Amino acid sequence: IILLSMAVSDLLVGLAVIPLMIVTLDFCWCISSFICFLFDLLSFVLTSASVGNMVLISVDRYVAICYPLRYSSIKPSTVKIFVSVCWISSIIYNLILLKDNLLNIDSRSCYKKCPFSLNDISAIVDVFITFYVPLTVIIVLYTRVFVVAVTQARAMRSQISTTGSKVVSAMKSELRAARTLGIVILFFFICFFPYFISSLIGQDTSNEASTGQLLLFFSNSTINPIIYAFFYPWFRKTVKLLLSCKFCKL
Repeated sequence: IILLSMAVSDLLVGLAVIPLMIVTLDFCWCISSFICFLFDLLSFVLTSASVGNMVLISVDRYVAICYPLRYSSIKPSTVKIFVSVCWISSIIYNLILLKDNLLNIDSRSCYKKCPFSLNDISAIVDVFITFYVPLTVIIVLYTRVFVVAVTQARAMRSQISTTGSKVVSAMKSELRAARTLGIVILFFFICFFPYFISSLIGQDTSNEASTGQLLLFFSNSTINPIIYAFFYPWFRKTVKLLLSCKFCKL
C-alpha cells in the first residue's frame, strides 16, 4: 500500500509536473493565474507526499526488521490510515505554505512560468519539515535496519557448517543492502539540497538557476522508482500492478 502510494505520487510528478515545467521554460503560461497556483500546489503536494512515503517505507522496514512479531500484527487498515494521513497532511501543509501566493494572485494571463514566493520564516520551516527532518528520520531508521540486518546475517552465517556459496551469497546481500540504502539517501540529498539551500538564503525563484534547481528537486520522484525497481523485485511487481490498474482491487 505504501509502495503504491509512492508510485502514484512519483508517477504523477514524472508525467505531469516535470513535463509542464519544461514546456513553460520556452512558452508562455496562458492559463489563469489561479490554475497556475493550483499547478504549484499540486507540484509541492506530490513532492511532499513522495517524501512522506519514503519516511513511511523506512518506518515499515524498521518495524519489519527490528520488530518482526509486532510487524506481523499490523493490519492493512492501519497502513491505509497512515498513508491517508500522509496525503492529507501534505495538502494542508502546502496550502498553508503557499497561502500568500493564493492571496496575491494577479491578473497576468501570459508569463514565462508559474512563480511562487516564500517569506523567510516559511522558507526555514519548509527546509526543516521537507528536508532535514525526513532525511534525519530516514538515515537513523535505515542505519538501524542495516545494523540489525547485518547482525542477523552474520548470526545465520555462523550457523552454516559448510562454507562457500552460502557465505558468499550472504556477504553479497549485505553489500547490496548497504549500496541500496546509500544510493536512496544520496540522491535524496543531491536532489533536494540545492533547492532548499537557495530557498533558505532567499534566492529569487524566477531565475534560470532556480529553475534548474526545481527540476532537480522534482527529478527525485523520477529517480526513486528507478532505484527501487533496480534493486527490489517486489517494487517492480508493485509498479506492474499500478500500471495494470490492479491496485484498484486492493
